[in-house]
This record gives sequence, C-alpha cells and structure tokens, in this order.
Amino acid sequence: MSTVFFQKTLRLPSYPQGYHLITDHVERAIPEIREIKIGFLQVFLQHTSAGLCINENADPTVRKDFQTFVNELIPENYPRFVHNDEGPDDMPAHIKSAFFGVSLQIPISSGKLALGIWQGIYLCEFRYRGGGRNLVLTAFGTG
Repeated sequence: MSTVFFQKTLRLPSYPQGYHLITDHVERAIPEIREIKIGFLQVFLQHTSAGLCINENADPTVRKDFQTFVNELIPENYPRFVHNDEGPDDMPAHIKSAFFGVSLQIPISSGKLALGIWQGIYLCEFRYRGGGRNLVLTAFGTG
C-alpha cells in the first residue's frame, strides 16, 4: 500500500442566499477518491461570508428551516453592527461563516465518501449575491 494525495480546486457557481447541496459537485471534481481505500477528503472554502456543513440531504424543508433559524439568530438589522461596507448582509454573513466553519473532513472508505445515507455536503451561502465560491479539495490516504 502506498500513500496518495490529490488536490483540486473547485469553482462553484453563484448561488442565492440559502443552503445548497453540493455533494455531487465535490464528487465529480475529485474522482481520484476512487483510488483511496482508507483516507480522508478535506473540503476547504476560501471565503469568509459562506460556510460548509454536513446535514440532511433528502428533505428540502430542512434547508428552509436552517435559513429561517439562522437568520433569526443573526439578523441583518442588528443595530450594533459597524462593518457594513458591502451591505446589510455583510457582517451577518461573516458571523454565520464563523459559526458554521469553512472546512470539513470526510472519511473515505473503499473509494467512496463515507457519508451516512441521509447526509450531504452543504454550501451555506449567507450573502444575497455572494458570487462563485472556491473550494480546495484535498484527498489523501492509502491506495
């Protein structure tokens, strides 16, 4: 067995504010994970106004409930925010990004992501117009 490393950059399309399943985008961007028997995929988002998470991949109401709850928890109209250079969604987006985080580590088993049956990778877009987002995908393990 040898240790293998693969790294790719994935440019996601622009998404509206919300929670978007991107598992298929990630898997298509780094097909080399099929060569890994045991390892990990690290997914790193190169932005400070969006986030990543793993959650329910089947029922779209989960995504709606995420958006409703998080927007109520961190509202745009919070009167003490000072940083608003790019609009009212700017500072709330940074705080939400810090809460969710910008990286994930997912096990690879027998050439596949070891996600649970109801799990998917989400891009959490916190800006109204965040634009395209860049991910760095690093897969490593034994081949």
